[in-house]
Amino acid sequence: MQRAAPQTFDRVLSSMCTKPHPAARSAAERFLATNPGDPATYQAVAALEEDALAYLSEITGLQTPHGYITSGGTEANIQAVRAARNYLSRDDPNVVAPESIHFSFQKAADVLGVELRIVPVDDDYRADTEAVRAAVDDNTIVVAGVAGTTEFGRVDPIPELTEIAHDAGALMHVDAAWGGFILPFTDHEWSFAHAPIDSMTIDPHKYGQAVVPAGGLLFREREVLDALAIDTPYLESTSQASLTGTRSGAGVASAAAAMRELWPTGYREVYETQQANAEWLYEQLTARGYDAVEPELPLVAAELPESEFESLRDLGWRISRTASGELRIVCMPHVTRESLRAFLSDLDSLQPVRN
Repeated sequence: MQRAAPQTFDRVLSSMCTKPHPAARSAAERFLATNPGDPATYQAVAALEEDALAYLSEITGLQTPHGYITSGGTEANIQAVRAARNYLSRDDPNVVAPESIHFSFQKAADVLGVELRIVPVDDDYRADTEAVRAAVDDNTIVVAGVAGTTEFGRVDPIPELTEIAHDAGALMHVDAAWGGFILPFTDHEWSFAHAPIDSMTIDPHKYGQAVVPAGGLLFREREVLDALAIDTPYLESTSQASLTGTRSGAGVASAAAAMRELWPTGYREVYETQQANAEWLYEQLTARGYDAVEPELPLVAAELPESEFESLRDLGWRISRTASGELRIVCMPHVTRESLRAFLSDLDSLQPVRN
């Protein structure tokens, strides 16, 4: 049987994952068989998890780190809702979030038995604060906002949403799974330093350049994290807050290694390069007559006829659409100006089809 090889990233333009940093890859291999779910037994990887959390806290403006390295943004978002549900103990709990929220909140509502109230976004694809204000009530446990939406790369008004959440007696959660490693180099107000948010999702396996899976979940207060804990009497560690239980130390070790290598200078360089790529691509698309959304972060969305979209996929480009149908291209660290030029060349070759 022929050995399967992983596909290259050369034509992957829609993914929010990327090539891991060499140091992250090496660390993952060394700690592959360790289990951060039992830190008393696997003390070396537990120490690396503390290092990773310290880096994530510095990146997000959190003074004291509370949290853990998750399998990704989905687990982190589910756990943030679960922590709020357990901590606040409302009779009929609900979560209020904009329509730009990640689909993991649908999973959270289903698994945890909470109501998910989706509200509109404004004309610039950000959460409509007045709609959020109208949707919260005494049973709201979480108001969720996004710092780097998956479809348009927008940042919700986090300070305003936090005020609405706390006025309603709810917790404020920020999903910065994708944007968290690039937003520190922008003027956006998104982090623990900008508002008294209660929890945050931030994924090292995206712009952080750790191996997959390596997500992150942070809490401002230890008591909210503790609301996730259950007893684990047969382990050396007698309690556990994570959702997955046994988990590979590869993600933990790679996250710590990547951040040690790249924070802050390496991440700043990647952000500046990819933001420039996104702005260049936006200009190229609009010059060709395509209606595109100006990139706020390194993500470009543009209207593209179905025939052209499918033809590009037939040519091997891994591209996707937003829920409203726009082409979306995510300028991750593996996306080069050369690859974008090749993409545009193939797009130009389709012009006779378009005309």
